[in-house]
Amino acid sequence: MVQLRLALPSDAEAVREIYNTEVIGSTVTFDMVPRTLDEQRRWLEARSGALAVVVAEDDDGTVVGFSSISPYRDRPAYSTTVEDSVYVRRDQRGKGLGRALLDEIVEVAAKQGFHTVMARIVGHHESSIELHRSIGFEVVGIEKEVGRKFTRWLDVVVMQRML
Repeated sequence: MVQLRLALPSDAEAVREIYNTEVIGSTVTFDMVPRTLDEQRRWLEARSGALAVVVAEDDDGTVVGFSSISPYRDRPAYSTTVEDSVYVRRDQRGKGLGRALLDEIVEVAAKQGFHTVMARIVGHHESSIELHRSIGFEVVGIEKEVGRKFTRWLDVVVMQRML
């Protein structure tokens, strides 16, 4: 049984490991350099108030996935809009963790008083697009070839859910 909870500073290494696997081995994040533990700690700290990180923890207390809400843009007029992220450890996929983490982080965003949640998903990542669609996100645009990683041009599908 997996439990969802708000992330603690002690979760930084587990979150970093899950995230860095995708940095070095996929295009689901446009980051190209793995995060250091200090960077991951700062990232978690920046999401410990209205912004948040939720982790999925298995029976052994191991973090097997996380979701987060982050600022959408840095200008003040965007302050009621957030962007979500969801990452599940590769050996834990297909068990409904992504759905549970996304549901929970959207609920957290609503409770914190945010107005809308945006998702920016690499264009070929159909499972993430369908996951977001399944809980009420709608495609509001496609940014063509805005990223380049592993010598490939990458589109971004922009999805939105009003709260």
